[in-house]
Amino acid sequence: MLTWAVRHEATPVLAPSPLSLALAGGEVLGPGATVASAKTAAVNTTIAAPVYKKSQVVDHYNQLTLMFKGQYGLVVRAYDDGVAYRFFTQRKGRLTVQSEEATFNFAPGAPALLPFVRDLRVPTDLYMSSFESLYTPLSLADMTKVKGDTLAFLPALVTLGDGKKAVLVESDVEDYPGMLLKSGAPGGPSLRGDFARYPAVEQAGGFHNMQLVVPRRENFIAQTSGTRTFPWRALVVSTQDKELTNSDMVYKLAAPSRVKDGTWIKPGKVAWDWWNDWNLTHVDFQAGINMPTYKYYIDFAAAHQLEYVILDEGWSDETDILKVSPAVDLGALLAYAKQKNVGIILWANWRAISEKMDAAYAQYAAMGVKGFKIDFLDRDDQKMVASSYALAKKAADYHLLVDFHGMHKPDGLMRTYPNVLNYEGVKGLENSKWTPHDDVPRYDATLPFVRMVAGPLDYTPGALRNATKAEFHPSHSLPMSQGTRCHQLAMYVVFEAPLQMLADSPSAYEKEPESTDFIAQVPTTFNQTVALDGKVGEYVALARRKGDTWYAGALGNWEPRELTLDCAFLGPGTYEAVIFRDGLNADRDATDYQREVVRVSATDKLRIKLSGGGGWAARIYPVR
Repeated sequence: MLTWAVRHEATPVLAPSPLSLALAGGEVLGPGATVASAKTAAVNTTIAAPVYKKSQVVDHYNQLTLMFKGQYGLVVRAYDDGVAYRFFTQRKGRLTVQSEEATFNFAPGAPALLPFVRDLRVPTDLYMSSFESLYTPLSLADMTKVKGDTLAFLPALVTLGDGKKAVLVESDVEDYPGMLLKSGAPGGPSLRGDFARYPAVEQAGGFHNMQLVVPRRENFIAQTSGTRTFPWRALVVSTQDKELTNSDMVYKLAAPSRVKDGTWIKPGKVAWDWWNDWNLTHVDFQAGINMPTYKYYIDFAAAHQLEYVILDEGWSDETDILKVSPAVDLGALLAYAKQKNVGIILWANWRAISEKMDAAYAQYAAMGVKGFKIDFLDRDDQKMVASSYALAKKAADYHLLVDFHGMHKPDGLMRTYPNVLNYEGVKGLENSKWTPHDDVPRYDATLPFVRMVAGPLDYTPGALRNATKAEFHPSHSLPMSQGTRCHQLAMYVVFEAPLQMLADSPSAYEKEPESTDFIAQVPTTFNQTVALDGKVGEYVALARRKGDTWYAGALGNWEPRELTLDCAFLGPGTYEAVIFRDGLNADRDATDYQREVVRVSATDKLRIKLSGGGGWAARIYPVR
């Protein structure tokens, strides 16, 4: 049996855990493996990362490559902050993979945070999911006792001994299904990889009939090339919680960029219409999906130097991406946006655009559209993963950006095709429009340590109607957020998103110029990221640098707290900091904040107070 085991210093991470690939015909790669050759390598290099949270990624690891008899092998890497392995095969023709054994045997009683597959679009298919769930805290030994929850998705966090944590991720998932998780054994402290079988039949269905649902699946998970590398299975290990917020593991393990010249890829911020329900006030036209409304959004974006406006659902026919709504003169709107130096991104459901991908990309790129927000994929079987690569590659051919919404977690595609700027795979702000009971501040204070380890997230922050726990309620046309105004402002620093939304209405932002100006000035990609402080589910604090300006943010759960932020990340000299902090009355009116401008230097330590569901944000620049 082929197994692996992991220790971090003196701390056990994994007990011996089996791994194998079962192929059609009964052959299983792994059991009885005989080593034909072994090769070691030590690598210490850097990766240029132009569309990321830092401009250079250090890639430093020791590698062992084992070649087994039978034309297959295993690559294992050890980093300072984690480990990874992947299978490879060197065979002619095609392979059918019946199943993969990927087991992770943690210590008995290991506590974990798992996002379970709950929001089923199609109750008959467990593998159809929006990949949006809060984190369930449990002992791995009790995983099978959680009623209704049998399948979890990545990333997942496990608490180790000695105050350490491990986050399970995968990378370079190409032409293969994504890995989900089940209990490894009844009453045992292990996790076992689970994979959607290949679709045997697809038919229109799901939400508004915009998806292809899978009423029947094959008895295999993948049919693929006989000579290939398989996805990386990786564990990121931290000695302090804050280290997880600045992990590069998924990026490092991903296949390098296939876009030869990416200078056309422009990250940025987006004025977005859907969350605020096209709700404009004090205007002399009926707001909605029409030309005056979209021009208003463009004017707002131009006034605040936002790079883009998204036209969400309604601009086109839901089933035919080439049919534009009669209320929208898209050519005229694109000309108006170009005049204002604002790019237009179009929403599309996955089924509609995948059915007419070549025609849609060609037509709209020629008109001047900058990209697509592609929604309702809601699967990560081999066929859907392949579709995401095809959509990204073809989009790059036409110099189009992609924002994947209704999507599983990032798995390396964003490095391979850096025109893919965002993945959803998160229970974002949109859920506040209909979900009354979620503990959102705790979720927000968990995401940077778990979900964000995989990569950027299309959370879509920016609510200006902010509410305490007692006052919050869902609203479709006047939606609000849980937590304070500064909690929302801090998200623009803390949450990674190269394409970052301004979810609220232009009318709301125009009433709050101080908050709007701060949001508009925060970049969406950075040269450097520093993890300042944090504890999973309680609070997080990060600093990010763009050029010579720093942006710092902190947010917390419903528990009020005080933090001390060490300014040692600043360079020499004196800086000025524009600071937004929770107001003294934010516990009663969550919109309450105070803005101040202070002088700081690298020797200073800032004492900050977070209200319940609170936040703190700052822009820090050198004094000239």
